[in-house]
Amino acid sequence: MHYRQLGDTDLIVSRICFGCWQLSPRFWGDVDLEPWRAAIRAALDCGVNFIDTADAYGDGYAETELGNFLATEKLRDRFVLATKFYWNFETEDRYPDTSYDYILRACEASLRRLKTDHIDLYQIHAWDPLTRPEEVAAALHRLKKEGKVRWFGVSNLNVEQMRAYGRYFEISCLQPLYNLLDRQVEAEELPYCQTERIGVITYSTLARGLLSGKYSRDHVFQDSRANNPRFQGERFARILDRLEETRPIAESYGLDIPQLAVRWVLTHPAVTSAIVGVKEPSHITGVAPAADGELSQKDWHTLAGIVRDT
Repeated sequence: MHYRQLGDTDLIVSRICFGCWQLSPRFWGDVDLEPWRAAIRAALDCGVNFIDTADAYGDGYAETELGNFLATEKLRDRFVLATKFYWNFETEDRYPDTSYDYILRACEASLRRLKTDHIDLYQIHAWDPLTRPEEVAAALHRLKKEGKVRWFGVSNLNVEQMRAYGRYFEISCLQPLYNLLDRQVEAEELPYCQTERIGVITYSTLARGLLSGKYSRDHVFQDSRANNPRFQGERFARILDRLEETRPIAESYGLDIPQLAVRWVLTHPAVTSAIVGVKEPSHITGVAPAADGELSQKDWHTLAGIVRDT
């Protein structure tokens, strides 16, 4: 496993990050926790030291299960722990909230669920147009002064939004959607992060499993992907066909297709770590070899030309 410094922080993180979104029943249905717990142990065996979650995943469920496991196994200090805030789910209908008071309450709740006294990377899950950046910053500065949060990050923000926050607090990391099919951040966000020395941890690195190479044309999805046009009909079939065209390149590196897709993301110089969603040990052990090297410039561009959405 290779490691990188996250932006200008003192955090040294594995190039593969263990993602916890799969513990969000509204998107993925019920997940068997025993294989998931075994996957955390397997991640450590592979050298993974980075876990990303969010309070919104299952409205606290993912943080609770992660916290319980890390505490029981005494593994908290083995991981750089990242979580997020943004959705206020204190009432039945959740809504965006980055107000001063809510950020403080959200952080305390995350600390309780995670059974820890500090969060290594605390991220704003999305842009909130109703709260002034200086109010957000006031809450974050207080959390850092109290030792409850070490570094701050953002997710799903564009450059102008990062600049707006960056005038009031240091942004150490961006978490964007980035994979072979979703490349919008290459135009502005990734160059900006390189220039400003902001770390980047990508989510949906395998495009919600579409780039995993394990699905056939007739596969019927039973979770939230069932309503996504990418996972239906001819569009789904075309993506699978193009993915199959990448197999010779994968084999030339001694990789399989999902490992190749992850290595493609990690080859971008702005990317610090790639988040991989995990339900069982094979989901993390299977992609770990992707972090052992990079693609050539020629192969990176060739892959980008082959795998595209239509």
